[in-house]
Amino acid sequence: MAWAREYAASLEAGDTVLLEGEMGAGKTCLAKGLIAGMGVSEEVTSPTYAYVNEYRDGSIFHFDCYRIESEAQALSLGLSDYFERGGICIVEWGANIAGLLPLHCKTIRISGTGADREIVF
Repeated sequence: MAWAREYAASLEAGDTVLLEGEMGAGKTCLAKGLIAGMGVSEEVTSPTYAYVNEYRDGSIFHFDCYRIESEAQALSLGLSDYFERGGICIVEWGANIAGLLPLHCKTIRISGTGADREIVF
């Protein structure tokens, strides 16, 4: 959480951050730290069933694309529209919508679980 809060200071409007890692690696926890580091004090929850949650008056978007089965599904849900709104997008399971992502994304990879985690960015 502390590392994510510090990293959040490097993010600017228009950035897309991809969080990669296995199930249970800590992607949502990292997203919570990033969003808190951008000054959001409200509770940050996983958008697993909503697909995307908005924070700070629509300037931060947290995606969970685990349940997205195709890019066509993501398009029909309007997920690609968020990348054009000029906010900061934090995307879990981005490989499921790879063709819809902006060309330049920041990637944070989490490997391992528990005390044996490694974060590479």
